[in-house]
Amino acid sequence: MQVKYFSGNSDKRNSALYFKAQEIMQISRRISDYIIPDLAVLNENGTEDNRIYFTGDIIRNSHSLILNISKAETEYFQDSRMKYVASVSRLTERLYKSCERLEYASSNGRDFLIILRKEIQKFRKLQRVWRLSL
Repeated sequence: MQVKYFSGNSDKRNSALYFKAQEIMQISRRISDYIIPDLAVLNENGTEDNRIYFTGDIIRNSHSLILNISKAETEYFQDSRMKYVASVSRLTERLYKSCERLEYASSNGRDFLIILRKEIQKFRKLQRVWRLSL
């Protein structure tokens, strides 16, 4: 017989926030894959477009969202949970800012960034409820 030390839902990883974070991760990867070829071309003066790094940022931040949500949902101590909750908030803000910066890139994929930003806004709404339930 296994003893669960965490009170609450039997499997909090099935939370709506966790699934939305996974969805954001998938969207981020697809957008990045679509935008990278447009930004990988060198400029006329032989320099690279610095916005190409924001494509990696959206992937890294969306992946970190999933990890921090998982840690917050499985952490036993309240102080540690709140540390991860704060981290999720910061990552969400960074992800949104990276999307805004990529919208200024000269790529056909920037239209898809609007979709990602809308999903991040939905994520923020879920995040408010999730934060109170921990």
